[in-house]
Amino acid sequence: MKFTKYIAASMIALAGLTACSDSYLDTDYTNYLDETAAAEAAGKNPDVFLNGMWSWMVTFNQTSNNAHDDFGYMGSLHATDMMAEDIVMQSSHWFNYDHQLDNHQEPYRRTLCHWLNYYTMIAKSNEILSLYPEGGETADQKGLIGQAQAIRGLAYLHLIQLYQFATAADGSVNVDAPGVPLIYTAADGKTEEEIAAAKGRNTVGEVMAQIELDLTNAVENLEGGYKRPNKNYVDANVAYGILARYYLLANKWQEAANAANKARQGYTMMPATAAGLYDGFVTINNQEWMWGFAHTTETQTTYASFFSMISNIAPGYAGIGYAPRLIDVRLYNQIPDTDARKKWFNGPEGDETQPTQAASLPYANVKFGHVSDWSENYMYMRAAEMVLIEAEAYVRMGDGAKGAQVLKELMSARQPDWNMTSVTLDDIHLQRRIELWGEGFAYYDLKRLNKGIDRTYKGNNYMPGYNIAVPARDTRWIYQIPLKEIQENDLINEEDQNVL
Repeated sequence: MKFTKYIAASMIALAGLTACSDSYLDTDYTNYLDETAAAEAAGKNPDVFLNGMWSWMVTFNQTSNNAHDDFGYMGSLHATDMMAEDIVMQSSHWFNYDHQLDNHQEPYRRTLCHWLNYYTMIAKSNEILSLYPEGGETADQKGLIGQAQAIRGLAYLHLIQLYQFATAADGSVNVDAPGVPLIYTAADGKTEEEIAAAKGRNTVGEVMAQIELDLTNAVENLEGGYKRPNKNYVDANVAYGILARYYLLANKWQEAANAANKARQGYTMMPATAAGLYDGFVTINNQEWMWGFAHTTETQTTYASFFSMISNIAPGYAGIGYAPRLIDVRLYNQIPDTDARKKWFNGPEGDETQPTQAASLPYANVKFGHVSDWSENYMYMRAAEMVLIEAEAYVRMGDGAKGAQVLKELMSARQPDWNMTSVTLDDIHLQRRIELWGEGFAYYDLKRLNKGIDRTYKGNNYMPGYNIAVPARDTRWIYQIPLKEIQENDLINEEDQNVL
């Protein structure tokens, strides 16, 4: 793994608002701040490192100029969402190769986008961890460390699912399969030899163990009295939420239920009102949002942005008609008329009252709106997801009645006549598909549940060439390691590459 050298001057620069250059992976990830320089940097303003993290996560053109499908964390989430069967592209445009599941091979830019996105998040997390090699003393210091641990765990959680089947065909963790590099710092208590060796392909089991360690440590640090200034930052609730996602993947059902329940404490389900369910998903102030990024006019990226791609109302690529985003007909038909979320989408007749032609199309989504200055906020986590995780965990433990009881906390705010007394895994998955539509979960759910896609059904609304079927565990669900990494990492060679 080739990463920028960590010297005092470069750390401050990397933490700024500008994107890293394409040569970011070209130098050795070996040198860290000495204790004197770290203390000086941290004493000036530790938040500069977190601000650099949040800025990187919304940076566009990370891998090439004018790549409007490359806009940081939400760009990665949207690319994988387009691989499932819930979002329909009305015409070919950005993300069309993702939509065809034909964008995952080693020379392609998408795999480099994911790799660079998540490993830079790891590098920036390591910058923070290197500030306090002995651990933090104050609540704020522990909070800084905890957020770095949470982001590092989150990044590895995505990487291990993108570049491998993290679960086997029977649903168990695929512990012996080749995983991804682990990038450590001296603050992790590793020797130089251990740090160097971990830059090869560690097993899935080893990566999963590191994810759990990072996230449990994050929770411990963030529960030590840290108070975040706003929802741009990670707090204990958010760390529990990421941990709940991990436990769901790791088949640790009781732990998943417990973590999800703790994560959503203090949050309530948004009502079916203009200030709630129909607010366009544009504001971090929504009572259900746990974590996100509050864009400003300085940070928004207009056409190269999530809302440009997903919102048929915003004057971006979807809204001006280049590639409107619709809901899959079959999924739409599974939403009861009494479910308030059905209003997130037009029916088969369309809706001529909508403000754009794209938003008036049959089955067009109107879930995502627009703010006039393009400062729509990015949503990374909300409480509804935690209810769904907790409910699924109880179903996995064989308690469908408890699962229904938990799920009712969400459904009472979405479909008041919902009255199931026991639920199945399929019931939960359907609710995840409806509730989290367009938010970046579909691909990950299909992989961990060992499901494929079938867009070939009679009456589908996909374009020709996109109405495809891809079975579970097909190699198209795995990304190859980027060619650049194969060429530059001495510990990963072509024989280590994922075979497609």
